[in-house]
Amino acid sequence: MIEEAPLLRAQNVTRLYGGRVGCRDISFSLWPGEVLGVVGESGSGKTTLLRSLAGFEPPDEGAIHFRHGTEEHDIYALDEASRRAMMRTEWGMVHQNPRDGLRLDVSAGGNIGESLMARGDRHYGKMRARITDWLQRVEIDSSRIDDSPQSFSGGMQQRLQIARVLVAEPRLVFMDEPTGGLDVSVQARLLDLLRVLVRDLHLAAIIVTHDLAVARLLTDRLIVMKDGHIIEEGLTDQILDDPHHAYTQLLTSAVLSA
Repeated sequence: MIEEAPLLRAQNVTRLYGGRVGCRDISFSLWPGEVLGVVGESGSGKTTLLRSLAGFEPPDEGAIHFRHGTEEHDIYALDEASRRAMMRTEWGMVHQNPRDGLRLDVSAGGNIGESLMARGDRHYGKMRARITDWLQRVEIDSSRIDDSPQSFSGGMQQRLQIARVLVAEPRLVFMDEPTGGLDVSVQARLLDLLRVLVRDLHLAAIIVTHDLAVARLLTDRLIVMKDGHIIEEGLTDQILDDPHHAYTQLLTSAVLSA
């Protein structure tokens, strides 16, 4: 059930790089438990928007509000320490390249354990049990708990990154092309896993992807971006089955003809 108050609100978010527009005048709300997809071709501004939403790049204009308890906070009005603490506990980021989201010099179990310690866990036995449970959830054999992520395949590294993010029980997860760069068979397995975890944990999520099949499988609502602007938005099935904007029609027709 969708709650009345949004979890995240973007208001006229604009990010510029000199004379180039990263994104401009982006406004939307995200509710608890809702999965929002942001789609568009390379250079459309979707990753720029995601990085601003996730606390990595402050917008040049506009504001991003996150609801903590009964209060909304402009995340860039917070001091650096408070924003970093919120980024560690309230939301998480799944990077396209799992090496950007993992500590490669720390064991698989240590990667997950760091997220638990960031939220205050200290009991070794309980942490070890929780780490083992999460390795199993993401389909990694628990016997590999002490192995280095460098010994894992790309698909296993991505699943480990997902466990590292979700073990902290965030209310919101940002995902940047979570299946990009993986073989088709590995993509399918990972998508099935993500779909189950997002629904079972009642997560809110924002997923950036150029793959409309990923958007259809995982998202409730879509934003279509072109040249840094939102050109169409609505329920995922409505957008993909009956696109109104010519650009969205072009995107969906390219998938059908592929």
